[in-house]
Amino acid sequence: MNSSAMTNILSVLLSANISELRTDMIIWILLAIAGIGAAVTLYFQVRRKKDFEDELDSLAKMRKNNVEYEMVLKAMKLCTWHIDTTTRMITFDDDFRDKLDSYTPVEGTTVDEFVKQMADWDREKVNIALEDICSGRVEEYNQTYQVKNPHGNNIYWSHSFGVVSERDEQGLPTTIVGASMRIDDQKEMEANLISARNMAEESDRLKTHFLANITHEVRTPLNAIVGFSDVIAMAQTDEERQALVAIVKENTNKLLRIFDDMMNMSKAEASEKDIVKEEFDVNIVILELISEFSDKTTLTITSEIRETPKIICSDKSKVKEIITHYLSNAVKFTPDGAISVGYEEPNDKTIIIYVQDTGKGIPQEDQERIFERFVKLDEFVQGAGLGLSVVKADAEALGGKTGVLSSVGIGSRFWVELPTA
Repeated sequence: MNSSAMTNILSVLLSANISELRTDMIIWILLAIAGIGAAVTLYFQVRRKKDFEDELDSLAKMRKNNVEYEMVLKAMKLCTWHIDTTTRMITFDDDFRDKLDSYTPVEGTTVDEFVKQMADWDREKVNIALEDICSGRVEEYNQTYQVKNPHGNNIYWSHSFGVVSERDEQGLPTTIVGASMRIDDQKEMEANLISARNMAEESDRLKTHFLANITHEVRTPLNAIVGFSDVIAMAQTDEERQALVAIVKENTNKLLRIFDDMMNMSKAEASEKDIVKEEFDVNIVILELISEFSDKTTLTITSEIRETPKIICSDKSKVKEIITHYLSNAVKFTPDGAISVGYEEPNDKTIIIYVQDTGKGIPQEDQERIFERFVKLDEFVQGAGLGLSVVKADAEALGGKTGVLSSVGIGSRFWVELPTA
């Protein structure tokens, strides 16, 4: 075969998709046509072309993997890092955390310097965990801790995990790779769930305690109503009859007050307390309630009000309900002495209405919790433990707040601060 024919055959072979042909078949064809030299030359050309195509495929896959890797880091908002165990240097590679106040060590930061940024209570455990994986005692690193922001005073939550990436000839770690992420939202959610669980458990405990006592609280006035109703028919004089009727009415009012408190508390929990604002004179409300309670007790109840009218715009029924509960408690827990009702005006937009007594007082440690539901400091005094919780709910519905100042053996001053408009 002449050189021109051989050249034409080689051109056809090169232009064809040679990678799909069997290599040994190509070699035998060339040996038969052009001899061993030409076959060997063409064989290595084919091999170089295939190797080049394989390298291009590998680079394409690498670029694709890098893009996917970066997308995963961004989606998970991770920060990647590695530790050189020989120099004890930690280097942050990529940081996709969305918090601008996250701590990112500068190049050349040692592990010891990095650990110093942890909160004092987490520093030791993180340092031990890093030392364990760097020395080869453990295979994985997994820690949750708090970090101090070097640019501010706040502290944030972080979770880190790492593994051994490279080892030396003795099998000891030389490189640790890992990632960190902010978990502030998870910790806040966790704290809220714990708080909600504690509140639910406390509420359940209080309700259980309440249900254990409510039978007694309801049965006492009911027994009085039923018993004295039977006795009324046997009364000999009108005076005796009127006295028995008064006892029945008093216990009926006590029973109604218990159910009213329960209904009001239920409405407060269901956010169904409608506010109906109107203008009214606080002085008139206070004087009316003093007159009402003065008929029920031998205690002296006085007013500390201004001579001029004090007009505010609020829900009159709820304001009366608040003062009524305060007065009821004052009468209940003041065996002798006096009670006064008045108000203060810290500014044009606020009024503080108070009920002050000379009763037995409240210990300092109990002054906060008495406004909670079902709380009774004295189990021998009649009541469902709902009155002050209703007061608090009413005050908050009106945009105000409640409180008490008290000393044991001296007396108490219950107050409610309300907006005047």
